[in-house]
Amino acid sequence: MTSSARHDANPTGSRGGGAVPPWSPGNPDASARSARRTVASYTSYADAERAVDRLADLDFPVERVAILGQDLQTVEQVTGKLDYPTAAWRGAVSGAVPGALLGWIFGLFGWADPLVSALLLALYGLLIGAVIGAVIAVIVYALQGGRRDFASVAFMRPQRFELVVDDEVADQAARLLAERV
Repeated sequence: MTSSARHDANPTGSRGGGAVPPWSPGNPDASARSARRTVASYTSYADAERAVDRLADLDFPVERVAILGQDLQTVEQVTGKLDYPTAAWRGAVSGAVPGALLGWIFGLFGWADPLVSALLLALYGLLIGAVIGAVIAVIVYALQGGRRDFASVAFMRPQRFELVVDDEVADQAARLLAERV
């Protein structure tokens, strides 16, 4: 087991308090979801994945295991300054793709020469979609009134990953994970 793993003897989790079993979807084949218990906690998803793989190698019924991401953190990575030309460019790119796709699909329904009409309408759709996308992006940027002059990408990241196992086999899973290879 890696140094990033920690076994929880307390089924109430790190928050203490009443015995609240961790949420997990349970076995999809089961008619009712059984109680589950955390048997290990890891700081990275790769470590949790290796633990499940190890259980699978040891013929443990891994369909009774779930990996839960806990303590979610929202991260917004700023990717650059946003101004009118940048907003127009981003809008044009995001409008061009669906415009080309729609033009191509409508072109396939052409009776005379579907390939030529599909390609021609895809080109027209790309151009019209780019123009519409750029105009909409510039309008949205202008309506923000300078409150958000940057572009960013937002995502959520768990702080830890817990292995939860059906209560009936949790002791077996903990024992298998504690054994050295």
